[in-house]
Amino acid sequence: MRVTVNYTTAKNLVPGDRKLEITQKKSTIGATPKHRDTVRSLGLKRIGHTVVRDADAVTVGMLNSVKHLVNVEEAK
Repeated sequence: MRVTVNYTTAKNLVPGDRKLEITQKKSTIGATPKHRDTVRSLGLKRIGHTVVRDADAVTVGMLNSVKHLVNVEEAK
């Protein structure tokens, strides 16, 4: 069973020792260059692409800046 955690605000997503499953849900066309670079730095290449990353401070900071372009779930 997969537990879905909906992180919509910066205060909900905090660094920890768990894994996060990050999926790109919107295109970076029309986004600011900074947001485009952040999505690319997370390892995402296209809409629907999913990567698993540690929930360290750097990753959490990047996710909080592009939360409107990605979905974040806790990996099993």
